[in-house]
Amino acid sequence: MNNLQINTTQNVYLNYTIVSLGERILAFFIDAFILYLYSILVNLVGDAIGYVYDDRWTQRGLVALILLPAMFYSLLMHSIFDGRTVGKMLLKMRVVKVDGSPVHWSNYLVRWMLRLVDIWLFIGSIGILTILFSEKRQRLGDTAAGTVVISTKNETTVFHTILEEVEDTYVPVFTNVTLMTDRDIRLIKETFNLAKRSNDFKTLRALRDKVDSILQTNSNLYDMAYLDTVLKDYNYFTQKV
Repeated sequence: MNNLQINTTQNVYLNYTIVSLGERILAFFIDAFILYLYSILVNLVGDAIGYVYDDRWTQRGLVALILLPAMFYSLLMHSIFDGRTVGKMLLKMRVVKVDGSPVHWSNYLVRWMLRLVDIWLFIGSIGILTILFSEKRQRLGDTAAGTVVISTKNETTVFHTILEEVEDTYVPVFTNVTLMTDRDIRLIKETFNLAKRSNDFKTLRALRDKVDSILQTNSNLYDMAYLDTVLKDYNYFTQKV
């Protein structure tokens, strides 16, 4: 599987795994099976309508009306359930924008319209070929809409970003942490976590001294507690306030 790094509007880098062709095909067949079951239900309803109305045109018109949502299944599901159909939910995948911006309903509309070329006109061959030869595993509809299908099995957690869990009752210690940028905090957190896991106290000391030289805090906190406090304080002022 390919990886995709998305830079969000908050300058937070999120790493995702792009789903494989096989997974996309499996999700498609799950959705197709659901539509098949729906068509069986509609036929049963049509038979019931036939007992009520002797007019075949009325019967066919009502059945066609009930079948109409099936035509828009993909568009409706993606729009309502944040880029997911039932198949995608079961396989833990969804549609996102390549640039990290929110997916607009018009993007889903473009993807849905191009299913005609990607899937239906050429029995899926166009969609399969474009996915296979696309760097981001995009079919024509994805390329036109600026979207990509990613796996949510291992979605990026707070640990992988600049974000820290800050309780509502938290009281910040260093009020000048906002002198730093998101990029600074991201580098500090990555280095801090790496040094902490490997018990690299020399790196922790060097990192603490560097941060202290910027913030001029002159704190008596130990290195780990100091750096942890800086991260929490930054998140308090940038996320909570």
